[in-house]
Amino acid sequence: MSSKERPTLGGARIKTRKRNIAAPLDPAAFADAVVQIYLDNAGDLELVAKSIESSDLNFSRYGDTFFEVVFTGGRTQTGTIKPEEGERHPYSVLDCEAKRETILPSVLYIQKILRRRPFLIKNLENVMRRFLQSLELFEENERKKLSIFTALTFSQKLSGLPPETVFQPLLKDSLVAKGLVLSFVTYFFKEYLKDNTFDDLISLLKRGKMEDNLLEFFPAVKRSSETFSEHFSKEGLTALVEYNDKKMFEVKLKEVKSALTTEIVEETDVSEVIEAVKQQVKDAKFPDVDVVRMLWDVLMDAVQWSGKNQQQNANAVVRQVKTWAKLLNAFCTNGKLELELIYKIQIQCYEDAKLMKLFPEIVRTLYDQDVLAEDTILLWFRKGTNPKGRQTFVKALEPFVNWLEEAEEEE
Repeated sequence: MSSKERPTLGGARIKTRKRNIAAPLDPAAFADAVVQIYLDNAGDLELVAKSIESSDLNFSRYGDTFFEVVFTGGRTQTGTIKPEEGERHPYSVLDCEAKRETILPSVLYIQKILRRRPFLIKNLENVMRRFLQSLELFEENERKKLSIFTALTFSQKLSGLPPETVFQPLLKDSLVAKGLVLSFVTYFFKEYLKDNTFDDLISLLKRGKMEDNLLEFFPAVKRSSETFSEHFSKEGLTALVEYNDKKMFEVKLKEVKSALTTEIVEETDVSEVIEAVKQQVKDAKFPDVDVVRMLWDVLMDAVQWSGKNQQQNANAVVRQVKTWAKLLNAFCTNGKLELELIYKIQIQCYEDAKLMKLFPEIVRTLYDQDVLAEDTILLWFRKGTNPKGRQTFVKALEPFVNWLEEAEEEE
């Protein structure tokens, strides 16, 4: 044999690999089998669950179909909730009464199924998302059942169901515009709060990325704080109203702070700033106390601090106060607000190490600029109620208070 020739196997036959032939999908047969299990057990969900656990049905392939049977009693047509041809049973979620007592067993039943077949959670998500995006195709009573069911799934901490599955599909424009979403979430909130705290609800909304967007549940023409308050107050959800009011307040306050900071940094004329802030405060309906606190925060945030040089920091604060004294004066219009300003300064000096020793100098500067009245300073000194650093600050302010009292006696 030549060294260049390669050995061969005479008569060898090369076999081609057979392709895996997938069995054709047959969701109808699967649905009929599940329906029959319901019928055989007369809707007893304990028995239905046991029969399903012992069955050899292909749930990994027909998970969506399974939950269609659970919710509606049979298969639904693709892309809709209309019944498909085939067997049906009368024990579905939508066949129950719109009460938690009748719907809860279905939730517990699904929970039991998911423990044995956790992969089905994705199919549950798929079906719930499809149904929620098709709310207009359900009757009002059916929508209520879905909302109760959904609330109970979270109350029972149904394995792995993410809140986004519920809240995000609801933001479909056509559903929101018809008021269907508002009705759904109202039922949902009321039902969920029967078993959970308000903090639990807020946590759920946060995980669903909705805590800052509650107004999006309202039709565009009704999307206002007033409408929000009116609707949920009427439904007995005052805690939600208070929460939303607080969130809206924080948003508006942040906007005012941002605008004011820009004006201060750009050294806008103080008269213009005062008028702008007054208008913003009027529009946002801010309480006077919050305005005073906000002004001080913004003024101090705009100070150019110099690290550990105490004297430079003191000079910077005094300069800032003198520059914007008219702004503070415009809103510290009575003794109560002046006292609130002192408390605000007290807390900030207590919590910020670089300001700790500047308290008496700040108070004196505000007095010199006619922002704080003598009576207010003496009231704080003698009867102040905020304990944060009080002893230290009272002692530091004592020389100035003595001077005030001596000056008063001389007069």
